[in-house]
Amino acid sequence: MAQVIIYTNDAGGASITKASTGWTGTLDELAKKLNLSNYEIVDESKVPTERTFRNAWVKGSGVVTEDVTKSKALAHNTRREKRAEEFKPYDETISLNIPGTDTSAAETSRAAIRTKYATMQTNIDNATDIAGIKTALGG
Repeated sequence: MAQVIIYTNDAGGASITKASTGWTGTLDELAKKLNLSNYEIVDESKVPTERTFRNAWVKGSGVVTEDVTKSKALAHNTRREKRAEEFKPYDETISLNIPGTDTSAAETSRAAIRTKYATMQTNIDNATDIAGIKTALGG
């Protein structure tokens, strides 16, 4: 299996670097050329392959893992985006108060969406691992 360089980036997350096909040096030489500090060269299998919460990756000793707290924050952002998309058609009906439209039906739909995403928020908050967070998001 291929090897990669893992290191903590300026944002505090984990970054992974591979040598390009034209690189003829070692990974250690590449890390030095890139001026990386606190890096490790590890087997690629030590890096998550699923990237849903890529921005929640952290470098441990010889491995990259997903931080549950950071993953929850990312999941909440995704939840908010999904909720806003579902609200869009009803927001216009309510905000414009277009004659001939049923604003009460739109508000009923909005209430159902709020309930759906409040439940999702609770499920994300209660998740204890990455799989639980993904399940809460519906994925």
